[in-house]
Amino acid sequence: MKVMKKARLFFLTGLFLAALFTSCASSDSAEKRLTPPRSAGSVRLKDIDRYVSENPARAIHLIGIYERIYGKTETPENENENDDGEKVKNYKTEAVENLRLAQIKAIEEKKWDDAASLARSLSSLGITVENTGMEADFILAGAKQQLTDGNNLGAFLAAVRSHQQKPLGFDDALYFLQHAVEAKQRRTAAYFLAVAEETKAPADQIPSDLRSFALGRDSAAEMIKGVATVVVDRGIRIERGMGIPDRVLGSAFFVDASGLLITNYHVISSEVDPAYEGYSRMYIRMGDAASARIPAKVIGWDKTLDLALIKAEIKAEYVFSVVDRIIPPVGDTVIAIGSPGGLEKTVTSGIVSALGRRFLPIGDVIQIDAAVNHGNSGGPVVDTSGRLVGIVFAGIEQFQGLNFAVPAERLAAALPAMIAGGRAARPWLGFSLGESPQGAEIVYVAPSTPAAEYQIPEGAFIKSINGQELDTAPGAMISSLQDILFPTRPGELVALETTDGVKRVLMSALRPDLPMLEAAKKDSRERLAAPLFGLILAPSLAKTFSPTFLVKKVIRGSSAYEAGFSENDPVTIRGFRIEEKDGYALMEINVKKRRMGYLETTMQLAAMLETPDTL
Repeated sequence: MKVMKKARLFFLTGLFLAALFTSCASSDSAEKRLTPPRSAGSVRLKDIDRYVSENPARAIHLIGIYERIYGKTETPENENENDDGEKVKNYKTEAVENLRLAQIKAIEEKKWDDAASLARSLSSLGITVENTGMEADFILAGAKQQLTDGNNLGAFLAAVRSHQQKPLGFDDALYFLQHAVEAKQRRTAAYFLAVAEETKAPADQIPSDLRSFALGRDSAAEMIKGVATVVVDRGIRIERGMGIPDRVLGSAFFVDASGLLITNYHVISSEVDPAYEGYSRMYIRMGDAASARIPAKVIGWDKTLDLALIKAEIKAEYVFSVVDRIIPPVGDTVIAIGSPGGLEKTVTSGIVSALGRRFLPIGDVIQIDAAVNHGNSGGPVVDTSGRLVGIVFAGIEQFQGLNFAVPAERLAAALPAMIAGGRAARPWLGFSLGESPQGAEIVYVAPSTPAAEYQIPEGAFIKSINGQELDTAPGAMISSLQDILFPTRPGELVALETTDGVKRVLMSALRPDLPMLEAAKKDSRERLAAPLFGLILAPSLAKTFSPTFLVKKVIRGSSAYEAGFSENDPVTIRGFRIEEKDGYALMEINVKKRRMGYLETTMQLAAMLETPDTL
C-alpha cells in the first residue's frame, strides 16, 4: 500500500513539473512570437560592428555594400534611419582609424610589407597619412632591411619598385649600386647606375670601379654558368606491361647567389600539387647526366603564371638580374638557354615574333621563334645586351618554332609573393571582362565574390582601379587592369570606378587557381556561357520542350564570336560539362535559325577554364 502511495506521489509530482515546464516553454514561445523579427539591415549592421576592430578593411567593404543598398541615410525619413545612418558614419570613422593605427604599429615593428599594404588600402579611400610615410617609403625601408638581412634578391626587387613610385635619391641609388657590384650582378648594377645618373649628381661622385663594372657586358659563356638542368624523378610508370622511368626534365636559372632558381610550375608540379599521388623527388645538375645530382626543394610557386622558385644548396657562379623589366620590340634578336631533351648548356637564337599573346590566366606572353624543345621549359630568354626578357614556358608540338615566354617584368612582379613561400596569393574581385570599342566591360560576376557582394552590375565598363586608368589600346585593356591589381595582396581595399561615375571600394579576396571552375559549382550553365564561351544569353518566351535562350550579345574574340554566333540567335543548351583534368569546359548548343524554312544546327564550343579575362 505504501508503495502505491509513493508511486502516486511521484506521478503527481511529474505531472506538476511537466505542466510547469510546458507553461514556461509556452511563455518563451509566445515571447519569441511577440518579438519583432530582425531586419536584414540590422543583421548587416551587426556584421559591420563585429569587423570594425577585427578586420577594418572588411568593415569598410561591408559599409559600402550597406550604403549601396540602403543609401547613406543623410536625409532620414524617420528617427530609426537617422540612428542607423549615424551608426554607419561612426563605424566608418572607427574602421579608418583602426587601419591607420595598424599601419603605425607595423611601422614600429618594422613590418614594412604590412605598412605598404595598409598604405594602399588607405590610399584607395583617398587618405594619405603623410606623417607616417607613403607606400614608396615603406618599400624602400623594407629594401634596406632586406640588404641588412642578406636577402639581395628581395632587396633589389623592392628598391626598383620603390623607384617606380618615387624616384630614388642619389645616395640611395649609390647604396644599391655598391651592393649590386658586391653581389656581381652586372645588369642590376647597370640599373642603379642609370638611376644615380638621372639625379644629375656630378659624375665624379660615382666611383670609377663601380661604373666600369656596371657598363661591362656578360658573354653567353658566362650566362651559361647560371643555368641548371632540373630533373624530377617520379619513379616508374607501367606501359604495356613494362616499367619505364618517369622523369620530368626542365631548365632553371639562378636569381640569387644563395642557390635560388626560377623554373616553370609545370616542371615541378608533382612536388607541391596535393592532387598528385605518387613518388616525386627533385634535383638539379650543373653538367651532363654524369654530373652530381644536387637535391632541390620548392620555395614558392605561382600556378597562374607557370612559375616556381626553387632552392638548391649550391653557390651560384652566375646570377641573372631580374630588375630590368625590358619588353623587347617585335623583330629583336633573343637568345634562349636551357637543356632541350636533357642536352644541357644549349644556346639557341631567334627573334621576338609577337607580343601580347593571351595564353595565361593573368597578363600577356611573348612569342619567340628561337628553337626550344622539351627540357627548355623554365630556361632564360635574354636579349643581345644580356638583359633577361622572359622565361620559356611552352611550345605547340604540332607547330615547330612556335614558342612562348613569360615576360621578365611579370616574373619581377611575381617574385615577392613566391619568396614569401608556398602558393603565391593573388587578389580577386570576382568578375570576367570583355573588350569592346567602348572599353573593358564586366560581362559576368561570379557568385560569392567581392563583386557579387557589392552587387556590381554586369554590363558596366571599368574606368579605373586605385585611381589608375586602364590602357585603352585595343587588346591591352584587360591586361592593363590586371597589371594594376597584380602586385596587391588579397584582403586589401581596392577602389573601382566605372564609366557611370560610380566609385566603389571593395576588399579583394584570394584568387582561386581556376576561378571559372569555382563559379561553375555555384552558378547556372547559361550564365557561365558569358565568361567561358562569350555568349550573353536572355531567356526566350518561346514555348519549347527544353529551355531556349536568345543571344543578347557576342563578346569579340570569344569562341562564340569565332563560331559565327550573332545577336538574336535562338539557342538551346543541350549539354555542358567541365573536364577539370584537362582544364577545359565544353558546351553543346543547338542553334535554330529561320532562313528559307527551318534550320537547326548543333555546335560544340570549347574554352579553357583558366580564362585570361578574369579580374
